[in-house]
Amino acid sequence: YTDALPPLIGSDGRIHSELNQTVTATGRLSSSSPNLQNIPIRTELGRRIRRAFVPEKGNVFVAADYSQLELRLLAHVTRDEHMLDAFQKGEDIHERTARLVFGAKTKEELREKRRYAKIVNFAIAYAVEPFGLSQRVGISRKEAKQVIEDYYETYSGVRRFMEEVPAQTRETGVVRSLYGRIRPIPTINDRNANVRFRAEREAINMPIQGSASDIVKIAMLKVEDALRREGLKAGMVMQVHDELLVEAPKAEAARVAEILKREMETAVELDVPLEVEVGTGDNWMDVKK
Repeated sequence: YTDALPPLIGSDGRIHSELNQTVTATGRLSSSSPNLQNIPIRTELGRRIRRAFVPEKGNVFVAADYSQLELRLLAHVTRDEHMLDAFQKGEDIHERTARLVFGAKTKEELREKRRYAKIVNFAIAYAVEPFGLSQRVGISRKEAKQVIEDYYETYSGVRRFMEEVPAQTRETGVVRSLYGRIRPIPTINDRNANVRFRAEREAINMPIQGSASDIVKIAMLKVEDALRREGLKAGMVMQVHDELLVEAPKAEAARVAEILKREMETAVELDVPLEVEVGTGDNWMDVKK
């Protein structure tokens, strides 16, 4: 990063990335020349690189991130009663999974099992198989298989969705997001079982990830309209999947944060509420949410 990024700084002191509309099959925006959606954050060296991205003097970054967008969409599209109930009541979906699937009862058990539940919740959205789950959680394949069975028994709506989507896709050859984005799945009836299983996972994931990408793009349009309507100088500078990054004069930061939260949370109407976390910072790393 430190070798590659400095030569890309333009005459205006900024790095200009390309955001591509039609590269990913699910519709997510991708970034290239350079890929600014891939700036590291998990290591100390990576965090130092992210801190190098700063706004103009007198400005701050305001970042807004959807909370558990894909899990909320999973609840919406599967109509699973437990998932819908958890999100509608504002409960922690990972804690509910820890109780219902892993049998956690005490506070200590909840704290311990919540980490596993979180991994399982997100993995299920990608139709994970026992081997993959065993690798992620650090349990045996047999234990992982039982966890998946327990999960589907608890969240029966998710199981039904996982069965219905591949069956429908085998008939039509395509799968759609909630907002009409079409993804062809040409290998859904392939003779090779591994190829066919991969196609089924792609079909299952498309209504979730494809709809998430649609929602974020809708939110981007609404945020841009709101900023211009109020005559603010602030403007979006980056989108990283479920997060929007805005650069704003310090005097506008509070108002921009309000606009981001309002427009993103009301971008679309689902059967579960959308929640957005917003924060400000003097560099990209230190945005506090």
